[in-house]
Amino acid sequence: MLDPVRGLLRRNGQSVTLGHRGLALLRALLEARGGVVSKTDLIERAWPGTIVEESNLTVQIAALRKALGLAPDGREWITTIPRTGYRLAISSGAEDAADIMLTRPTLVVLPFTNLDGGPDQDYFADGVVNDIITALTRFKSFAVVARQSSFAYKGNFPDVRLIAKELGVSYLLEGSIRRSGNRLRIAAHLVDGDSGIHLWSQSFDGKIGDLFDFQDRITESVATLVEPRIQAAEIERSRRERSGSIAAYDIYLQALAKISTETEGDNAEAYALLKQGLEAEPDNALLLAHAAWALEHRHTMGWPALGDNDVAECAALARRGLEHAAGDAMVMAHCGVALLQTAKDYDWAVAVLQAAAEANPNNLMVVVRAGLAHLHCGSLEEALAHFRRANRLSPGDRGAHFSLCGIADIHLIRGNYAEAIAWAARALASNPNFDPTLWVLIAANAHLGRLEEARRYLRQLKRLTPAVTIGRIKAGQPAKDPTRTAAILEGLRNAGLEED
Repeated sequence: MLDPVRGLLRRNGQSVTLGHRGLALLRALLEARGGVVSKTDLIERAWPGTIVEESNLTVQIAALRKALGLAPDGREWITTIPRTGYRLAISSGAEDAADIMLTRPTLVVLPFTNLDGGPDQDYFADGVVNDIITALTRFKSFAVVARQSSFAYKGNFPDVRLIAKELGVSYLLEGSIRRSGNRLRIAAHLVDGDSGIHLWSQSFDGKIGDLFDFQDRITESVATLVEPRIQAAEIERSRRERSGSIAAYDIYLQALAKISTETEGDNAEAYALLKQGLEAEPDNALLLAHAAWALEHRHTMGWPALGDNDVAECAALARRGLEHAAGDAMVMAHCGVALLQTAKDYDWAVAVLQAAAEANPNNLMVVVRAGLAHLHCGSLEEALAHFRRANRLSPGDRGAHFSLCGIADIHLIRGNYAEAIAWAARALASNPNFDPTLWVLIAANAHLGRLEEARRYLRQLKRLTPAVTIGRIKAGQPAKDPTRTAAILEGLRNAGLEED
């Protein structure tokens, strides 16, 4: 049994830990479902964007063979295909022999259709798909089928539901390319594999003279937007098909939906769910990171504690999550913010959040959290760049309030109170339950002498968080540079919020 989130393989009832490169290789071989995976594709999966010697792959394959052990017939699970690559022997008897399976949703990126038939566009479309596959493999919340399997369908597109069944995938990303004069248009569609229903569609336009820039922009946009759509679909699938499930993955989905409402009550319920999951799987990195996030968020918002020492528990969860992160950028991001906000371990937190952004620069939550690190402990210009990028890539989407509020906070720090109000108003429209947005609106209006307006937002804040005080808010904020929170605290004080 393979647990891809924790990076653990259970073999004959015993747990075997896989390194992140061994795990990436095993995923690629599993996704090929008995097909051959080229050495080039395997190297790209284990060392994305890096040039390495083929001998590195040989060493990792040898280690993976040792971890898997021998099949019941005495042969090795991984077969070498001379001068080509490797294949995993799971085409028959896999359920009772190898007992290996993926527990995450799986996505296939199909070759994009060239609607004009020109060879230049065909080459360009293939390049776009290759780049999108590479970018999407950086996400750990779903698996991506290897290029060799997906390109077997090039020029031959049966019903997407049949492809989903043949490849055993939950979701398909398909698209088309069309030329009109000196312009190209690419359309991309995310499709549910069971129903064939389109979950998301978007078109991208560019000039033929800017092909490389256009290709980069498409890759960045698609990679950024696909993950939250799959996540939302998985939450809905879990509610509909696996209601009440106690499996770790479903507990994670249930908890994520509750944390995302940004309300005190749902946050407490999410934490209880995550603790339940951790009783069964104490080293599950995804559960550890989200439990740390839930406690960190309570502390940051100034909400009542759930235990005797939420700060210590949050820090402990974050550290354990990082021990088992296996390169998962989202796990690193949640744990890094917990270290920043609660443990006040600033240097380590910033290093973790920077590493998370490097591991997956197309994950919106990771980008926002990297901005948060700079907002409190680094360059305001860098923070602004991260928040603006997140807002540009996903304007108005779920989670947009994080980047919008971050931009508003930077304007507040710089004394641009009218600008702060404008950005905070947009954040409030995106999510009316995010306390920091109200902090900015209260403080900025108070600094402008608009006390009646400030107190109106203060009453709204107290309806959300009755126990809120300046002391609680201050305790939940990083204090490496007190000037970063001074404008908010002073404005809240001027509007009449109690000290303690």
